[in-house]
Amino acid sequence: MTNTERVPSKVPAADNTLRILKLLSAKRGPLAASTIATSLGLPRSSVYHLLGVMEASGFVMHLHEEQRYGLGIAAFELSSAYSRQEPLSRLGRPLLASLVDKIGESSHLAVLHGRDVLYIVEERAKHRPSLVTEVGVRLPSHLTASGRAILAALPKSQVRALYPNAAAFSSRTEVAEPIGKYSTLSAHLDQVRQRGYSTEHGEVTDGFGSVAAAVRDHLGWPVAAVAVTFLEDKVPVSQWPALAQRVTKVADELSLRIYGRREG
Repeated sequence: MTNTERVPSKVPAADNTLRILKLLSAKRGPLAASTIATSLGLPRSSVYHLLGVMEASGFVMHLHEEQRYGLGIAAFELSSAYSRQEPLSRLGRPLLASLVDKIGESSHLAVLHGRDVLYIVEERAKHRPSLVTEVGVRLPSHLTASGRAILAALPKSQVRALYPNAAAFSSRTEVAEPIGKYSTLSAHLDQVRQRGYSTEHGEVTDGFGSVAAAVRDHLGWPVAAVAVTFLEDKVPVSQWPALAQRVTKVADELSLRIYGRREG
């Protein structure tokens, strides 16, 4: 039997569901249902039915304006769960520990979990105060440098789906220019894309700043973010770009070790 031949499945609906997920995960953007049907050689009616079930379970997301389907939150959570259990945390911890030794500031690794970021590794620097970003803590992604780094690497349509209205936004501290609506978030993420790294000024904890960079898989999708957090009065803003370069180097190295790719 050749690699292209398929063994007939005793559960065709389950088999086709997995084929759709695999197809969507291999593409950089959402696909139309007709494209999915053609690519997999399936009847359109069957594809629409399966997509409806998958959408209800959160494994795919229907982008109504584009009439396309992309991976949903549940699919991202499965990916994040795999990464949390093995490669990200195990390979990320020594890289973060080395970074902390070099810069003398605390670092952490986070993954997207719904609209939040979930912290899976924390390396605290000596003589630095404790942070809220302990392992297992969840924070709104739009407030954190880690979350913003991940959101900036996602397609804009998926970010919009995560933040459909004002109720999706929250705040923890009083800042001059809070991100409390999608247009503000979108403009901020545009800046992150241009810079190549994200920042946060006291929006999680007063007096603390952070810089972060995304960890990407072999297709360029964000799977996590590496961040460094510090007292803002100890690290002038003029030093943040140099610090971000170190953080980005660690994020790229983690991408390479896990997925065999380096950001270029």
